Amino acid sequence: MEQGLLQLWASTGLYNFTFGQLAMIAVGGGLIFLAINKGFEPLLLIPIGFGGILANIPIAGIAGPDGLLGILYSAGIETGVFPLLIFMGVGAMTDFGPLLARPSLMILGAAAQFGIFFTLFGAIAMNLVPGIEFSMADAAAIAIIGGADGPTAIYVGSRLAPDLLGAIAVAAYSYMALVPIIQPPIMKLLTTEEERQTRMTQLRKVSKLEKILFPLILLIVTILLLPSATPLVGMLCFGNLLKESGVVDRLSNTAQNELINIVTIFLGLSVGSKLAADKFLSAETLGILLLGMVAFSIGTAAGLVMGKIMYRLSGKTINPLIGAAGVSAVPMAARVANKIGLQANPQNFLLMHAMGPNVAGVIGSAVAAGVLLAIVG
Repeated sequence: MEQGLLQLWASTGLYNFTFGQLAMIAVGGGLIFLAINKGFEPLLLIPIGFGGILANIPIAGIAGPDGLLGILYSAGIETGVFPLLIFMGVGAMTDFGPLLARPSLMILGAAAQFGIFFTLFGAIAMNLVPGIEFSMADAAAIAIIGGADGPTAIYVGSRLAPDLLGAIAVAAYSYMALVPIIQPPIMKLLTTEEERQTRMTQLRKVSKLEKILFPLILLIVTILLLPSATPLVGMLCFGNLLKESGVVDRLSNTAQNELINIVTIFLGLSVGSKLAADKFLSAETLGILLLGMVAFSIGTAAGLVMGKIMYRLSGKTINPLIGAAGVSAVPMAARVANKIGLQANPQNFLLMHAMGPNVAGVIGSAVAAGVLLAIVG
């Protein structure tokens, strides 16, 4: 009887919990709190936070190779399938009209990718820290976090640094969700009140033909110049063509709703499974989280600096705040730019203008991923 009670006690969570597991469960709970209480990307943070809680339950093994989360991770994250399906859904939901109405805004999306290449050298420099050893492939996979594009980060990580993929995915999606916290201080620091008050003129109307041709032309250019970026750009273009063609509404609606919602649930839980204490609490993981923050901040700053340059060159007709939307956290970065603009001027509606560099950032991060894969892969 006593032996049976001891065995029962040894099988409980109370007996088997470690401090690290409790700490990571608290982190998962914190992500859920931010999603529900603050509204920070709940579609991402609730599955990631809950997956993190499940991954730290002792004995259950749900995040192990044979557990549900482990199987999802192997099937969708390690293979790169989930990111590509997400890109198709994003393409089906994206209106490239604001970018086509003012193509010059693509420069802002390109400038915001500077954080990627800055972080590449930062990751190499972290080898000077005892306990951290990143190869060039590892550094390239970490650097892509600077694009603030979770699917792109996962795709590149699965190809270049599978052993670091969990930490890269968590960092990328966490910083995407925390855009409303990270970006405003940088935006206010690098712009003046006068610049933030700048009102932009209404965009021209983009024809349906332009919208149909754009994904086809983008795909052709990618195939000719950077084939390594074709998987990401190709799925983005395919999803967008479904939307803009106007003849396959069923497919477009599925890509925009049911499919991307299902994949987002599985992807979020899979990413959260890598919050397990035994894998997450390490010097390398903490270094990746730090580099991710630096990369995202520098990408935001680079977009703003380019926005200020365009503000001057355009005769003060372009609000530099939209440069911060050049990071590809769609559409949160554009919403933040709009919010800060409204704070400076209640009549200053920047959302549609900010969507131009925002969707350019999606393309830019995919192109940067292709460059890294071509050079390092």
